[in-house]
Amino acid sequence: MSTTQAVPQREDTAIQGELYMSFELGDKKWKLTASDGHRAPSRYNVDAGDTAAVAHCIVKAQERCKLEPQAQVHSCYEAGRDGWWLHRWLIEQGVDNIVVDSSSIEVNRHARRAKSDRIDGDKLLAMLLRHHRGERVWSVVHEPTPEDEDARRTHRELARLTQERTAHTNRIGSLLVLHNLRPHVIIGGRDWPAWWARHGEQVPPVLRAEIERESARLALVKQQVKAIDVQRRQELADGKQAQVAQLAQLRAIGLKGAWVLSKEVFGWRRFANRRELGGCLGLAPTPYSSGESQIEQGISKAGNKRARALLVELAWAWLRLQPDSALTQWFNRRFAGSGKRMRRVGIIALARKLAIALWRYLQNGEIPAGATLKPAIA
Repeated sequence: MSTTQAVPQREDTAIQGELYMSFELGDKKWKLTASDGHRAPSRYNVDAGDTAAVAHCIVKAQERCKLEPQAQVHSCYEAGRDGWWLHRWLIEQGVDNIVVDSSSIEVNRHARRAKSDRIDGDKLLAMLLRHHRGERVWSVVHEPTPEDEDARRTHRELARLTQERTAHTNRIGSLLVLHNLRPHVIIGGRDWPAWWARHGEQVPPVLRAEIERESARLALVKQQVKAIDVQRRQELADGKQAQVAQLAQLRAIGLKGAWVLSKEVFGWRRFANRRELGGCLGLAPTPYSSGESQIEQGISKAGNKRARALLVELAWAWLRLQPDSALTQWFNRRFAGSGKRMRRVGIIALARKLAIALWRYLQNGEIPAGATLKPAIA
């Protein structure tokens, strides 16, 4: 039996005289699936990124559905590597587009299910029709402004460069161990050139050349990390990052953590309540209640993983550097005397509470109860 999701043919699935279209975005080809909600869907293949072809397909789909040229077009695609440029282009063309969280799309739970671009395109189109009928079928991703989207590049590049720096350092250390060389200095650090000049001759020439090339790449990465760090500190000194500076005033939160929280969460997102904040971070609980079965499955992990991982780190630091705060005292009462597993559970709960406290701190200037600020620099 085919598992293709058929487009509903009922009269109430769509507004009369409007076109609905889904995009299945691939690296080389895109598949467009379009219908007015009453006719069988039309499918088109275009080269990835060919906006002229997309516009032509919209016109063809309108003609096939016997719609007016000015008929409203609704579309959707899954959030992915193409980011937001397609969404913004569609909006400029007058298309009502939404970007959906791919993890929120319902799937067949059979062990083996058919999957193809055609099936996925039909599925998205059917869900788009249900979405416009008023059903809650998926999560729509909130669009950042172009400026907010660009502002996230700095700390993400820095995180990637930091990983590269560690990889180069570990690689050099592993190569040296092949000849029982174990540097007592930091590889790539200030004393590294002198150490290498004394011990490099103990390494065979081909391996020595490899290590020197690895060292050159390490030096370049460290130079780029330093340049980004200097740029961020200069922006902070010039008053261009007020929210980052406000977060960094709290003990236990440094420049790195404040920057990530500002650019990933608090700088451009707006939350109506703490439940929305917890859902955005993936720190919302996911209970499973069916019949006699009552199970707590832990946090959803469906939100921003960078911010979530950082908040867990900050929660541990908060316990150490903010011992008199209400949050630390709550954790100590509930989890300090428990075993390692319960402390790990507790730190997730503390991370969620800390996120809410930081949100209120930024929104209303309400310093977390019992927390202290860093001393002002004269």
